[in-house]
Amino acid sequence: MHNVSRRNAIRLVLAVTAALFATSMPSFATEAVPLAIKGYDPVAYFTIGSPTRGLPEIEYEWDEHRYLFANAEHRELFKADPVRYAPEFGNFCAMALAEGELTEANPENWLISDGKLYIFGKPAPMGPALFQQDLAANIAKANENRALIHSH
Repeated sequence: MHNVSRRNAIRLVLAVTAALFATSMPSFATEAVPLAIKGYDPVAYFTIGSPTRGLPEIEYEWDEHRYLFANAEHRELFKADPVRYAPEFGNFCAMALAEGELTEANPENWLISDGKLYIFGKPAPMGPALFQQDLAANIAKANENRALIHSH
């Protein structure tokens, strides 16, 4: 039989306990990166034509946000050209930004125009429909106010 010293036995118990504790802890690294568009798949707006929730196990980090996808193919499309698929103003309402306000968007209220995705805080007639009434001017105003996003 092997003689195990008390010191080595304590070290072994501590090592096993630490290993078990570490694997049961949630990943704080993942949680530190904010979720983009409330977990909706940005590519689905273009491919499926409707808001679609992404899956936590199919994610990609870009521009300091975690994007979730409905399938791996969507993730690969996004990785290849994130600027094409990401909403123009991130998690914020395009119409509110055009009016100089910063309002979190609801991904269920959306519009694709000239190949760009815009999301809004309110449904029609306040969100997408109002934005479309003077699309070019609203896009220009929202872009002028983009600094509000960065100061948030």
